[in-house]
Amino acid sequence: MESDHHHHHGPLSDGRLAWAIAINVLLTVVQVAAGVVSGSLGLIADALHNLSDAASMGIALLAQKIARRPADRLMTFGYQRAELVATLINVTALLLVGGYLLIEAISRFVSPTPVQGWPVVIVAGVALVIDILTALIIYRGARHSLNIRAAFVHNVTDALASVGVIVAGTLILLYDLIVADLLVTVAISGYVIYQAMGLLPRTVRLLMGAMPDDLEYDAIVAALRATPGVRDIHHLHVWNLDEHRRALEAHLVPEADDLAAFEQLKHRVREVLRKRFHVEHATLEPCIADRTGAPIVRMQPPHRHEAAAGSDKTGRAH
Repeated sequence: MESDHHHHHGPLSDGRLAWAIAINVLLTVVQVAAGVVSGSLGLIADALHNLSDAASMGIALLAQKIARRPADRLMTFGYQRAELVATLINVTALLLVGGYLLIEAISRFVSPTPVQGWPVVIVAGVALVIDILTALIIYRGARHSLNIRAAFVHNVTDALASVGVIVAGTLILLYDLIVADLLVTVAISGYVIYQAMGLLPRTVRLLMGAMPDDLEYDAIVAALRATPGVRDIHHLHVWNLDEHRRALEAHLVPEADDLAAFEQLKHRVREVLRKRFHVEHATLEPCIADRTGAPIVRMQPPHRHEAAAGSDKTGRAH
């Protein structure tokens, strides 16, 4: 199926994203091994956060590939919402990881275990360098995609978490303060949950077709009613097709009951929508109104449905 839709893709290449994934997976393996050997829950917490970032970027990579597919008979607007689905999966995973770490830290407060300081400090230092490197790799794409932005924010928080783990390891070395490891774990898990809850509302709103965050319903209605040739407007719906594209549909009551004039009116209305509200896709239908301004009949003929196109045995249309 041909499509006139314009897709917006960030400049982050698949290759750069794949490298970031590979680095984070390798780091996760090293951190888990070091965490088990040293007994540091904080190091394991940081490792799981890194693993969630690697999974996030892996899903983002897959979603990017799916989102590039052109519109077809199944997905007539295209596949770009795949990235929103990926974001929802990643946010859910973050909430689960954060909750698990929080519960594990609380249980260790009750039954503390010994922690070796040097492995914690060394591995967390390596993790800090890799987290910063990964954040630099995906920074450009973060400006264009909610999904990549989530991965970028996670890597920045990973870097902060690594700093916290280094501090905890240092306190264990100097003062044998094992509780510092648990406090860092609580801080990491809390911040993971905080970040996930910050991304969740917008992701859900986009998937549910809510009004775009920076638009006001009443402002759009007022602007369209103020357009020359528009008597009134009814059945207005505005939603995001994906993170970057918006769509609108509405019934317009024109001042002139003339279909040719209505074509010119649609052009003026679409210009208002494009310039003032950045709406690229607008479906506008004309209506005839009664004296009160309420719509009574659509000017254009009703839609034909294939199911109603047949005839019964008597030859009459269904």
